[in-house]
Amino acid sequence: MIQGSALEIPETKIDGRPATTAVDFQQTIPRSLVHRAAVSEVFVTDLHILGEDRFEVGAQWPRRHSFFGPRTPEFHDPMLYAETVRQAALLIAHRAYGVPISHSFLSDGKTYSVDKAGLATLGRPVDVVLRVSAHEIEYRGKNVGGMRLDVECFRDGQQIGTSTEQWRCVSPAVYRRVRGDHFAATPFQAAILPAVAPASVGRDRAEDVLVAATPTDGTWSLRCDPDHAVLFDHAVDHVPGMALIEGARQAALLAVGDPHAIPAHADFRFDTYVEFDSDCRLVAEADSAGPDRLQTVRVDIRQKGATAAHGTLGMRLS
Repeated sequence: MIQGSALEIPETKIDGRPATTAVDFQQTIPRSLVHRAAVSEVFVTDLHILGEDRFEVGAQWPRRHSFFGPRTPEFHDPMLYAETVRQAALLIAHRAYGVPISHSFLSDGKTYSVDKAGLATLGRPVDVVLRVSAHEIEYRGKNVGGMRLDVECFRDGQQIGTSTEQWRCVSPAVYRRVRGDHFAATPFQAAILPAVAPASVGRDRAEDVLVAATPTDGTWSLRCDPDHAVLFDHAVDHVPGMALIEGARQAALLAVGDPHAIPAHADFRFDTYVEFDSDCRLVAEADSAGPDRLQTVRVDIRQKGATAAHGTLGMRLS
């Protein structure tokens, strides 16, 4: 159970030596390790290596956050969990596998599933522990070039969620070649489209809305605000994966007609970059709600007539 600022775990031995037995929540790790510009946007607090390709990561969810919820007073936003896993993946890549900070990361896929009870707000910050194992590790020469991370999330000693993160990384020179003419792109190339009513997607502010107010048969244009302090916390030359998933979530809320539905699980695959200089469409198709009030929504993210990313969201209706 959580005692003070650490979670006690059984002792593990690494090369005959005792491994650490607790993760700490006293301070966040350096922001550069999770590719954030603002210290306030760092949720990860500690990394312990338990054994070969096995890790525990400490993180703290703030009582409230300007963008990652809570979407209702009772529950944290599941996207906060997804962002925590993203940060944990970067931390492990840099600290455990020696990937240079200068390398660029490419996300191939993300999944998560989280219990509603595990998202409950308590009027204070929440400490969570991610238990992580690495699989399908790819090498380029002697250097790690990608892997899949399987994650279990614990709160107060109870498992509340699972996740996977599939990523690759490349050197600055390779990334420059891959991006070509888009290497120097910026969010300011995106057209600022009119937003749907914030309340229709569970938001209070127009700047947090990622779907434009021009729906056509379940299709919305992705809306990017280059001045958004969280989604565009640091320089990027394409639409980040978390922005795509948030846009898909908001399209799913419109598709089910419930602005307070909770995206309890998600499964997304990223096929290519989404650029700022072209219209991006979110095509949402919702199934009928089941007896458990869980409604599946498929979202296709399309640009220039082709699918750039796609996924499903399990929306638990309010």
